[in-house]
Amino acid sequence: MKDQQKAEEIAVQRFQLISPLLAEGIDAGKAKQLKEEICKASGLSERTIRRYLSQYRSEGFSGLKPSGTSIRTKAEAIPSHLLEQAILLRREAPSRSVAQIIQILEWEGKAEPGQIKRSTLQEKLTEKGYSSRQMRLYSQSGTAARRFQKRHRNQLWQSDIKFGPYLPIGPNGTKKQVYLVVFIDDATRFVLHGAFYPTLDSRIVEDGFRQAVQKYGVPEAVYFDNGKQYRTKWMARTCSKLGTRLVFAKPFAAASKGKVEKFNRTVDSFLGEIALEKPNTLDRLNELFQVWLTECYQNKPHSAHEEKTSPESAFRSDRKALRFIDPDTLANAFLHCETRKVDKSGCISFMDQKYEVGLSFIGRKVDVVYDPSDLEELTIEYEGYSPWKVRKLVIGERAGKRPEMPSHLQTKEADSSRLLKAAEQKYQERQIEQTPAVTFRAVWKEDGENV
Repeated sequence: MKDQQKAEEIAVQRFQLISPLLAEGIDAGKAKQLKEEICKASGLSERTIRRYLSQYRSEGFSGLKPSGTSIRTKAEAIPSHLLEQAILLRREAPSRSVAQIIQILEWEGKAEPGQIKRSTLQEKLTEKGYSSRQMRLYSQSGTAARRFQKRHRNQLWQSDIKFGPYLPIGPNGTKKQVYLVVFIDDATRFVLHGAFYPTLDSRIVEDGFRQAVQKYGVPEAVYFDNGKQYRTKWMARTCSKLGTRLVFAKPFAAASKGKVEKFNRTVDSFLGEIALEKPNTLDRLNELFQVWLTECYQNKPHSAHEEKTSPESAFRSDRKALRFIDPDTLANAFLHCETRKVDKSGCISFMDQKYEVGLSFIGRKVDVVYDPSDLEELTIEYEGYSPWKVRKLVIGERAGKRPEMPSHLQTKEADSSRLLKAAEQKYQERQIEQTPAVTFRAVWKEDGENV
């Protein structure tokens, strides 16, 4: 299962690498320029990038997964001490290419010629956060020279989290702060999703993103800040399975998310009204927010549009088709995956609940695939078995009947003891080895006298 998880992680990295080349309207010249930039940043050859593109276009996300054999080979190809040296060389000079790093390690005698493959080292450096692109992200400063705006809806979404008011929703009516999650369309300024949540974690981003996709289709790209609620393995996996490019803003560059930042300032007027209204529940707060959003923003003329049309009118009138995906694919893209060990009763503990997996998996580690919004049913995956569904274990007043032992675990009848037979054989061999060449007892009997 680790190989399967690693294959998916590699596929996610490869998709995000080639995603700029998948945008609509790119001519041959622009595509060539992008390939050169990707090759320079990643250290991969243009042939490799072309191969990734071909695999994705013919087989989709699964086409980017390497085989299990190649995963094990890559994982074992670079010893940890060589990877540490490669990271040190990249940190010393971020502009060093992967080929130069390998050359230095070979010249210093730390690596044998041909021991380190360029593509393998590049993937390892990216996985650890030391690709040349990642290094440049933190070494460069400044903001964009001019404003940008996409031409059509769903070409780019922006999102942000804003601290909201305090509501009496804590234990014993104590006041607790709530948080606003917003997804906004770059081209039209239309708010695709906006709601207040009681916690500040990645789950509120997941819920907002999922609702926006369900209502308005899949975006070509999303643009987030570097908050831990956005920079998660789940987000990278989901965007890759949806075919969405994932882009993060440079640290301390709030101006690059100007559209959503400006909307957040507009929300301040709503918070001023809420201070007067004093809602007592989160549901009431969200109800009032939807009223304000619809009447005071979505359907009001926006200065960003030349014709001063409203965000909703601009979004609805755009002729660019929305891309929706089937419910099963959508649900799969938003699933999570964790590993659990099956206990001696054939069950796993998950989110403070027990789920019965099966006695034949006692002591084994299984993958749990689940939807965070619905934990009534989980999907269990184990190598060599088709995925199956499990539900929460219901514990009654009386002990239930113990499930039958699987046939391959049941005691097998035997006609005799193989251990005793093997021991007897070993005993006889030992006796032969220990028998002396001439026995004195035999000599005494032949002579008829004591010796």
